[in-house]
Amino acid sequence: MISDLIIKDTSCHDCKDISCAAAVLNMKELGLVSANSQESFLMKGDVILHEGSLTSHIIYLKNGLAKEYIKHSGEKEQILQIVKKHTYLGLPSLFGDRINHYSYAALEDCKICYIDINMFNNLIRSNGNFAYEILVSTSRDNLNNFNRFLRQSQKKVYGRVADAVLYFSKIIYETNQFELPFSRQEFADLIGVSRESATRVLIKFKSEGIIDLKDRSITVKNLDLLEQISQKG
Repeated sequence: MISDLIIKDTSCHDCKDISCAAAVLNMKELGLVSANSQESFLMKGDVILHEGSLTSHIIYLKNGLAKEYIKHSGEKEQILQIVKKHTYLGLPSLFGDRINHYSYAALEDCKICYIDINMFNNLIRSNGNFAYEILVSTSRDNLNNFNRFLRQSQKKVYGRVADAVLYFSKIIYETNQFELPFSRQEFADLIGVSRESATRVLIKFKSEGIIDLKDRSITVKNLDLLEQISQKG
C-alpha cells in the first residue's frame, strides 16, 4: 500500500537523485517513468515495505538511509543490511514470486518514489542497458551481503564488531567519523550478537584507542588495527 504522505507526481527529467539505471533511459522512457511514479516523504521509523505483502510497486530510495530486515518467531528482528540512497527496494520480488520477503524501515527521514511494477518490468524487457544496470546493482548487493554473512559466521564477537564499524565507516558513510543510525540493540542485531557483548567490545575498542565513542557517535582512530581485528576474526 502506498503511503498517504504523497508529495507530488515525480518528474524524472530533472531529478537530482536519478539512479544509474534511469540515467540510461531516453526522454520518452523517462516521461513514462514520471507518469507511473509518485514521490513520498517518510519520517524516521516509518515502515517502507512490509515482509509478506504483495508487490505492487518498486520503491526507489531517493535519499536517506533504510534498514532491510526480517522478523523471526517471537518478533525478534534480524537486520540484513543498511540501504543507502539511490537504491531500488523490492527487486528480488520483481524477479521472484511477487511477495516481499523483507521489510524496510526508514533509519532517518527519507524521500522515496513508488514506481509501477508493470511499467518497470516492461522497461527491463525493452531496454537492455537499463536491464544491465539493474542486474549489476542487484548482483553487487547480493555478493556484498553473501560475503558479509559468510565472514560474520566465521568470526567471534571482536571480529564481528570490527566488521560492523568498518561497514559503516567505509561503505555506508565513507568517512572515519559517523553516527550510528540506530540503537545499540539494532547494532547488535546487525551482527548477530547480544547488545551487552557488542557494547562491551565497543568500550574495549575505545579503551585501546582504536575508536572514539560517545553515545552513537564513533570515530575510527586506528584503521589499521581495526582491519587486523576484522581479518583475524
